[in-house]
Amino acid sequence: MIKHKRLISLDAFRGFTIAAMVMVNNPGSWSYIYPPLEHKPWNGLTPTDLIFPFFIFIVGVSVALAYNKRLQAGVPRVPMLKKIVFRSIKIYGVGLLLWFANTHFDIDRLRFVGVLPRIAIVFFFVAILFLTTKWKTQAIIAAILLIGYWILMSFVPTPGHNAVMLDPGVNMAAWVDSKYLPGYMWQKTWDPEGILSTLPAIASGITGMLAGHLILNNMQKERKVILLFSIGFFAFIIGFFWNYIFPVNKSIWTSSFVMVTSGLAAMILSISIYFVDILGRTRFTKPGIIFGSNAIAVYVLSDLWRQFFYVIKIDGSSLNNHFMNLFQQLNWSMELGSFFICTSICRVQFYSCLVFI
Repeated sequence: MIKHKRLISLDAFRGFTIAAMVMVNNPGSWSYIYPPLEHKPWNGLTPTDLIFPFFIFIVGVSVALAYNKRLQAGVPRVPMLKKIVFRSIKIYGVGLLLWFANTHFDIDRLRFVGVLPRIAIVFFFVAILFLTTKWKTQAIIAAILLIGYWILMSFVPTPGHNAVMLDPGVNMAAWVDSKYLPGYMWQKTWDPEGILSTLPAIASGITGMLAGHLILNNMQKERKVILLFSIGFFAFIIGFFWNYIFPVNKSIWTSSFVMVTSGLAAMILSISIYFVDILGRTRFTKPGIIFGSNAIAVYVLSDLWRQFFYVIKIDGSSLNNHFMNLFQQLNWSMELGSFFICTSICRVQFYSCLVFI
């Protein structure tokens, strides 16, 4: 049964997701980017907007598979809870340190939220829920988070405006950040990884955990895949129609965004399980497995490599600027040059993993 084996498809899915994250975070120039490699400014969805929620979904799946294995091995819950707390603090601390280092340790620009801090928070709550509740309770909590967030954002007037608003910087999530979030914020007065929007992000993690429960279920493998795909498709349809009254939006992590992205993630995972774990077609999975087995380390390593490409000066200019200038002199597409650089950084990252990890 699938549940007794390590899911190669999940490692590959995680790996290709983190590779995509490395790519979109490291263009040759932020002024020259192909549209699919950019985030939507506000409402809507691009392939780039799928990366972070996919990773959060995968965190939830991984929690279910990993901690179920430990429970079956008879590991006591209390030591596991302690390790969950420690690991969450460690991931959060690494994220904080990376940001602090990138600002040259400027205390005025210390940001307490971000990608790794959000991953740490989601992991903490999802892992605690897995060890202390059943799947039905987890599903109810996810529904409460999503519906409650929708009601709060769509029906409660933003303080100071006396009206319900979903515009950048003047919605309820932005108001909560401006009021209660300390430190530097990505958008000056609010943050896309802020306080309130972390609640539906936790729901994204729970959806992955629920997918993990299904994968662990003792049913026929093909039926499991079909059911996972069907539930994912149903979640996507809910998100699609929810979008008309609560727009799909990554910056405030709307409930429709959760349903659409979790639905897509579930469908992709089900297809991957079928072809990779059931049919055994693993030929193209090695890069994903290498990245996916060391996802957090890869993220940290990519931040270090960024210093080499973007910060260190060679003949008075950074390496990425030298590359972009070369494309300009050759009169080649600047977007192509920018894409070439981000894929090259990803390849360097891959070979670094082979050597150092």
